[in-house]
Order: sequence, then structure tokens, then C-alpha cells
Amino acid sequence: MAENLKGCNVCCKSSWNQLQDLCRLAKLSCPALGISKRNLCDFEVEYLCDYKKIREQEYYLVKWRGYPDSESTWEPRQNLKCVRILKQFHKDLERELLRRHHRSKTPRHLDPSLANYLVQKAKQRRALRRWEKELNAKRSHLGRITVENEVDLDGPPRAFVYINEYRVGEGITLNQVAVGCECQDCLWAPTGGCCPGASLHKFAYNDQGQVRLRAGLPIYECNSRCRCGYDCPNRVVQKGIRYDLCIFRTDDGRGWGVRTLEKIRKNSFVMEYVGEIITSEEAERRGQIYDRQGATYLFDLDYVEDVYTVDAAYYGNISHFVNHSCDPNLQVYNVFIDNLDERLPRIAFFATRTIRAGEELTFDYNMQVDPVDMESTRMDSNFGLAGLPGSPKKRVRIECKCGTESCRKYLF
Repeated sequence: MAENLKGCNVCCKSSWNQLQDLCRLAKLSCPALGISKRNLCDFEVEYLCDYKKIREQEYYLVKWRGYPDSESTWEPRQNLKCVRILKQFHKDLERELLRRHHRSKTPRHLDPSLANYLVQKAKQRRALRRWEKELNAKRSHLGRITVENEVDLDGPPRAFVYINEYRVGEGITLNQVAVGCECQDCLWAPTGGCCPGASLHKFAYNDQGQVRLRAGLPIYECNSRCRCGYDCPNRVVQKGIRYDLCIFRTDDGRGWGVRTLEKIRKNSFVMEYVGEIITSEEAERRGQIYDRQGATYLFDLDYVEDVYTVDAAYYGNISHFVNHSCDPNLQVYNVFIDNLDERLPRIAFFATRTIRAGEELTFDYNMQVDPVDMESTRMDSNFGLAGLPGSPKKRVRIECKCGTESCRKYLF
């Protein structure tokens, strides 16, 4: 809410829900908040803490939204209208009973450790929902993000900030392109070869937006100075993520992962690798720290020379959570749009094959591109090796857990 004072808007620090709870606590009606005598005594279930069955009557210990734990009360099931929360409570209970090798039938009373687990799971679920809402509020792309953890009690990562485009580090400048194309139809009637032709390269996409270049060749898209519009077929990566994706907790010790909630066609753009652009010197300093932690968030921008690196450890997008596979379904391409500095390409992931809905997205952290010409010999990704001096043999070897038949056993 905000209070108008002579044309000024003063924002209230309390949320709408918090103000409604305060009204109910004070037993005050407030038309502006939608609190009337009719619903003054309506209280919202925040989560369920415990369960017991006395004779044939089921009871739940309810944590009420806006009230401290000390105000939680036992309520008979018929008093509760929170169908979704009830279903989730029993789903979590059944899953934990199976994990503990207990019978799946719900006991008449829950032991304290089991009840405590269900409370922690409910709190985790609330935290993940808040994080999911924050991610979707920050994203600038069409595709929505969902978050799921049915494996453990880990909540949102504490040191991660979602961004949509490169964050430029100290001492680095992105120079905007000075000219654009004047094509009427960039795909079928390009003027001077359109933007790719101006850089002596081939047009990257077909009329369905699928990449038709071999891995290793650069992609030059139309830019902000071009006469063509938003629907130009040479504008694909710049439109951002278009698929609904899920950040999920893996059940085999690989931490978080990403899966698609929609079918992705072969050669379609999926996402960019976004992070903070830093110098190779800074990457070397950070890389030594990440290497000891077993982290792999550094991506060398070594298309022409090893000058800059993308670090997605703290600043990044959903690609931060994409896992490695020795048999990946994503392929790396270097893309140039508004910045034509060959030392600072954008890193785009395209599908190597049709990817089914529900399938995990992966790329090879040590991907090697087969040379097709002089351009592609400069395309090795060297993800995770960025900034790390000396031979990889001298480093701590990180075990690969991708589980594919072609697994190399180690990431690096």
C-alpha cells in the first residue's frame, strides 16, 4: 500500500499479505485490504507441521501464516480447505517413509525426527518458490523458469545473481557496432550478404531459426542499427531463451541441473552462457580458487586470442546450472551481434539433436570442435580450464558423473 500525501507516494515496507494479517490479529476490518467482518476470521495455512490419527479422525498441526510457531494449532482435516498443501504434505511423508525403509502406510503418529523433516521440507519448498518468483521477475526472456528439489533439503544457492546479458568487469569495454544492414529480406534477398556477408561469413539460419552452419563457424546476427525488424530470421540468439526450463536437484550427486519442459528441435537455439567478463589475469586468480573447490564456471573467450573469460560463478543466467556430459545435447557457437570485437563473442548453445520434454540439458565442459576451416581451429571451448596455468595433469582431477556410455571418467 501507499499513502498519498499532497501528491507524494510513500511506499509501505509491509507486504499486502502482512497488512491483512495485522488486520486479522487486531480484529479490524479494512475495505482497502479486502478485510471485512465476513472474512475477518479466515486464516491461511502456511504449512503443516505434524500429523496424528485418533480413532478414525485425522488431525494436522497447522502453522498459520502471519503467526509465530507458538500459535500453531491441531486441526481436524475437515476444517482445512488447503487441498494442495495437504496433498504435498502426504507426498513428502510417503517419499520420506520409503527413503527410511519404513512401510509406506501413514502411521497414526509421526516420530519427532519425521515431523521435523516435514517442517524443513515445507520451509525449503517456500524458499524455492520465492527464488523461482525472483528468477522470473529478473528474466528478460520469454521462457519461464521453474525450480524443483525432490532429492534433499538444499534451498536456493546463496551466492548467485541472475542476469540476462554479459556483466562487464573492470577495465573492459564493449564497443557497439557502428553500421547495420539495409536488407528488405535478410534471408532471401540479402543486400551485400547482409551482416554475415559484411564479415565474409555465411548466413547462419534457415527460415525456422535453426542453425545450418557446422560447429566452429561464427554466427553474425543483425544488430540494433539494421533496418530489418524484430521478426528478421537473422535475429535468433538476441531474442533470448524461448523454452520453459526447470532448475532441478539431481539424484546422483551432480548438484543442480537444468531440464527442458518442452520439446526442442535439432539445431534450435536454447540459451546463452552468460556471466561476468573478466581478463585472463583475473581468470587465473579465480581459477585457482575454483579448481580447489571443484567448481567449473569459467569459459574462455578464445575465438581469436585468449584475452577474456566469462565467469558465471556469481553472476549468470540459467546456464550456470547446466551440467557436463561426455555425450551432450548442446553445442557451443560463437555469436556476434552488437559487438563485433572477435575477442568478445557471445557463447550460444544449440541443440545437437531433438531433445524431449523432461530431458536434462548438458554440454561438454571440455568440448573440442572438429576443424572445418581456419576459423574453426580457434573454437575449442576450454570451459572450466580457463585461467588455470600449467598442464591439466598437475591439477586435481574431477570425477565425471554423467553416466553415459562414452564417459571419459574425468571432467578434466
